This record gives sequence, C-alpha cells and structure tokens, in this order.
Amino acid sequence: MRRELTGEALRELMAELARTAPREARFRVYLVGGGTAVLAGWRSATIDADLCADRDEVFRDIQGIKERLQLNIEFARPEDFVPALSGTAERHRFIERVGRVDFYHYDPYAQLLSKVVRGFRKDLLDAERFVHSGWVDPRRFRDLVAAIPDSAYSRHPNLSRASVLGEVDAFLTGLVTDMR
Repeated sequence: MRRELTGEALRELMAELARTAPREARFRVYLVGGGTAVLAGWRSATIDADLCADRDEVFRDIQGIKERLQLNIEFARPEDFVPALSGTAERHRFIERVGRVDFYHYDPYAQLLSKVVRGFRKDLLDAERFVHSGWVDPRRFRDLVAAIPDSAYSRHPNLSRASVLGEVDAFLTGLVTDMR
C-alpha cells in the first residue's frame, strides 16, 4: 500500500529526485495537479504526484524512488488532456532549487483549464483556489482559452471549442455567484 502524498512526502520526493539526478546537468521538474494543491496548502494530501520535466533523464531512478518512498508517481502535464494555452512556458511558478533541480508549479492557467474540463468536485475546488489565491486572473484565463486555435482541438477529439468554452464560462459564472 502506497502512502498519500503529503507536504512532507512531497519534500522527500523532491530531495530524492535531486539526489538521483545526473550530475552533469541542471533540470526543471514541474508539479501538476494535486502536488500543487498540497504544496500551496489547499489540501493536506493527494493520491499521487503528477510530474513532468524539461528532460526525462531526471527521472532515471523513478522506480527506485517510488519504492523507497512508497509513493504513487505519474507523468502528466495539462496538455495531455486539454489543448495548450499560449505562453505556458512563461507562467510556471518557481518553488525552489534542490541540488541540480529547479522545482516549479506547472503553469496555473494550464492546470486550471485541465481541472475545469475534467470537472470532478475535487478538481473544481482546486480550480476555485487557483483563482481565489490570485494565481489566476479570471479574465486572462477566459482570454487564453478563447485564443486556443481550432487546430489545437484535433489532438483532443473528445473536446470541442464550444464545450471547453462552455465549461470555462460556467465555472467563471459560478465563481462570481459564489463571491456575492
């Protein structure tokens, strides 16, 4: 039985990734989803660590790390599930440097889009926290989603521009209602 990913477990994971990273390079590792919510203090724990990196060599000992720490680790980024937003690379939020690894929260706008489209209750609670924390500006979020080119939807045949914009608008309308 694997343990939950708490803030403490996430810090252990970060330390292990830095310890086992190849010595000849620097790396960027991005937290996605529940890991962001835990480290931001929005949740006490999550089921697994969703990660991605600029270079996969940083994950060369990921199976060993999973076993040593007894954690579930998945590789995922929002663009695996929803179309990419313009400017994502400029919006990652720096967490800290551990050894040769710089850790970041993946672009909050991209994470928010993924959570809104998925629509599970826990995702929508996280989505609200992205906005209420100030990590995401609702108007900018809506504009970024509206600017997704039609061609980007071809990688996501289960999604359409109309359905995504509808879900985003419903989420943002709900925020306005909740804030009254």
